[in-house]
Amino acid sequence: MNPFHFIPNKPFSRLTHSREVIRQFTPNWFAATMGTGILSAVLPQLPMHIPGLYQVAEALWMLNIVLFLTFSFLYAARWVMFFEQARRIFGHSTVSMFLGTIPMGLATIINGLLTFGLARWGEGVLPLVEMLWWLDVAMSMACGVLIPFMMFTRQTHRIDQMTAVWLLPVVAAEVAAASGGLLAPHMADHYSQFSILITSFVLWGLSVPVAFSILTILLLRMALHKLPHESMAASSWLALGPISTGAFGLMVLGADSPTIFAAHGLRAVGEIASGLGLIAGIVLWGVSMWWLLMAGLITARYLRDGITFNLGWWGFTFPLGVFALTTLKLGAALDLAFFAVFGSLLVAGLAALWLVIMKRTLAGAYKGELFVSPCIASAKG
Repeated sequence: MNPFHFIPNKPFSRLTHSREVIRQFTPNWFAATMGTGILSAVLPQLPMHIPGLYQVAEALWMLNIVLFLTFSFLYAARWVMFFEQARRIFGHSTVSMFLGTIPMGLATIINGLLTFGLARWGEGVLPLVEMLWWLDVAMSMACGVLIPFMMFTRQTHRIDQMTAVWLLPVVAAEVAAASGGLLAPHMADHYSQFSILITSFVLWGLSVPVAFSILTILLLRMALHKLPHESMAASSWLALGPISTGAFGLMVLGADSPTIFAAHGLRAVGEIASGLGLIAGIVLWGVSMWWLLMAGLITARYLRDGITFNLGWWGFTFPLGVFALTTLKLGAALDLAFFAVFGSLLVAGLAALWLVIMKRTLAGAYKGELFVSPCIASAKG
């Protein structure tokens, strides 16, 4: 029996052939690499020592590489085998936003190379990390500029249908900026350090202000038109992403700024960047906390009425994870127990959430229920 043949009238019964997995494959799947990658990143940052935790985190990072390569192969195969259908993504007002998850998923692998790769293989991995980072920069900038351009020229949008998914393409640049802040101090020469650091500050500027403008519109949309459809329930958590990543990015970029700027005769500028990074991190953490509480209330409202599982549930993980990472970073920088304890609780919640979502994702993928392309469905409609 063909494993992709389903009983008529069942969800996604259109998957009657194994090739449908490729034809229906969308970038939404890369959100799973973001969620897996951020969990592997936060586990080693916990303030307490737990035997075997580092090895678990490394295993998750390696799993993430497998997922990213698998998804990349499937999505590339879709463009080769079903080009006309694949190109419809550029005109779709929702699925096109998920193109931003590809560079963000790659960024988690780059960060893992610095955390786990250096320890396992030594400094020989640094040329690979640098190459991948510049590729991530290019992809992030392309998503952050071209997708909004298509929103303005090719796609149809209404404010009552707007969700926080609009953030995905523009947030990729600040994720790359945070990765650049982690990479810069590992470079051997001062010029490379300085180039990566300055590029990262520019990427932060390309992303965070634009994200805040989208969040402003989102607040108005939710006040006027209330909550989006329950299928987009997880999108309420996406607002945590750009704010928390913005905070984490400034702290990371500021941490090594004094040394890197000093090598170019700009020590005072580096000291200012370091101080502003910490203060801005604290302030943005407070904004993130507001969105965390709001997202919790909104999710409770959705749960009361019941929500169906879909790939959008991965939207719960990365924002929560980067908020936990920022919280733990503040705890280490300020030496305040509150941030350390609260960050640890967030990590525990993230781990539990990841297990639930991964289990449902594997089950849905095995049954073929999660392979559906809204671009194809809307064209049929």
